[in-house]
Amino acid sequence: MSLKLVAAAAALASVFALTACDDKGSTAKKAEEPKAAAETKTAANEPLKVGFVYVAPIADVGYTKQHDIGRLYAIDKVGKDKITTTFVENVPETADAERVIRQMINDGNKLIFGTSFGYMNYMQKLAKEYPDVKFEHATGYKSAPNMTNYNIRFYEGRYLAGMLAGGATKSNVIGYVAPFPIPEVLQGINAFTLGAKSVNPKIQVKVVWTNAWYDPPKDTDSAKTLIGQGADVLTQHTNTSAVASAAEAAGKMVIPYNSDMKSVAPNAQIAALVLNWGPYYAKKINQALENKWENKPVWMHLKEGAISLENISDKVPADVVKKMEEVKAKINSGEFHPFTGPIKTNEGKDAVKAGETLPDDKLVTMNYYVDGVVGKVPN
Repeated sequence: MSLKLVAAAAALASVFALTACDDKGSTAKKAEEPKAAAETKTAANEPLKVGFVYVAPIADVGYTKQHDIGRLYAIDKVGKDKITTTFVENVPETADAERVIRQMINDGNKLIFGTSFGYMNYMQKLAKEYPDVKFEHATGYKSAPNMTNYNIRFYEGRYLAGMLAGGATKSNVIGYVAPFPIPEVLQGINAFTLGAKSVNPKIQVKVVWTNAWYDPPKDTDSAKTLIGQGADVLTQHTNTSAVASAAEAAGKMVIPYNSDMKSVAPNAQIAALVLNWGPYYAKKINQALENKWENKPVWMHLKEGAISLENISDKVPADVVKKMEEVKAKINSGEFHPFTGPIKTNEGKDAVKAGETLPDDKLVTMNYYVDGVVGKVPN
């Protein structure tokens, strides 16, 4: 995720004494100066202490909520007698992230998951200082001997969701609320557009950038702007349910991202793209417990259950749903890749040549819109 701080965390940036919640929801004491790595080792007969750093409030739905569901899943699978977890929510992608993680280390956490892109440099710095602590960073690419990264191939699910949106739209305008123009987000916009165009070549995808992962008022305003521009189906890459709520209030359709949002958009939601981090967390915690932790970057696939398209409404034509399921099977078997050429940018340039598939090194540096997306990528 972006190196810019989340809007909802502005007050936190000026506070030195950050707090964390443990498994029982209690508040941790203010951190002292970090101790030497040798002084923070967990005794063999004590539970492994595991820390989670969240970029936004946990809330009822959204990106952070899905990570916390994953944390709880891991506790259940690994066993409460074997681990103790601590989390801090609403942590900006600034030096405050380093301060929070130092506090976690000082409190004895030996495995720490940082769940936002902007934590990457801080985690790498601390990994060098504390070689006996294991660091796991979500959505990034930098590593160290005791630090790895993990991600989900969101674009696989985005392509399928785009197919549903392309089949459901009546106005042929789809609205997309996006946070920051980084490759991960652009992959999602482009895959969604390619999927929509595969069933409806007439569609246009209009994007509004919020420059925030978590800012409900901005999400609401962005959704209203897109509806005003003719969009009758919305989706989002931000961490709130505000876009889904706006679609519900306006009588439009929505395909939420991160969580199922039927609770706030019972009539508007036509499907939900849901993230599932739990199995990964359980696996890596077990590795740490068994002294088999691997410094191995992971980019999880749709077929692994890391992302799923759920609760598809009958507002989507049955033939489109059938076609989507066929494409899903081909993605899972490796027969089809969402970024298979020919693909052109919306400026008419070749992005992927016919018969070729975009390799991972090009996916992680994506900086353009495909044909069908309106406008230019912000600098």
